Amino acid sequence: MNRILVLLTTTLLLGLRLLAHSDAEIGPNGGRIVEFSQNESLHGEVTLKDGFFHVALLDHQMKPVAIGTQVLNVAGGDRKAPQKPTVTVKDGHFVFPVLKGDEYPLVLQLRPTANAKPITARFTYDSAVCGKCKQQEWLCGCKH
Repeated sequence: MNRILVLLTTTLLLGLRLLAHSDAEIGPNGGRIVEFSQNESLHGEVTLKDGFFHVALLDHQMKPVAIGTQVLNVAGGDRKAPQKPTVTVKDGHFVFPVLKGDEYPLVLQLRPTANAKPITARFTYDSAVCGKCKQQEWLCGCKH
């Protein structure tokens, strides 16, 4: 009986470890790709530089899309008291500050226009470093 419990516990822990690993799709600038469309015609590439997240818009061929009337809203951090950082546009990217903490969910809502229905993308920011590829977990593209 103890052997079965140990086997089940080990299997569960290994399964949770695999689920925690992001297997992120990496974009042309080394950032994480998030989907901003139903048909994969518009993507966001999220990068991190100097304490700020940068979100570039990309088309289906991963080519840059100019920011025009689009609006990006972001929420993240503690689910019970989420933070809503101010998003600005700088150098053709949406930019917002890193939130407090080493691991937290981020929800990005892109609206084609201010009054349009948002398209939501989610991922977990995790600053831990992958032992295999040496990238932060939120940017890890390993398939293990």
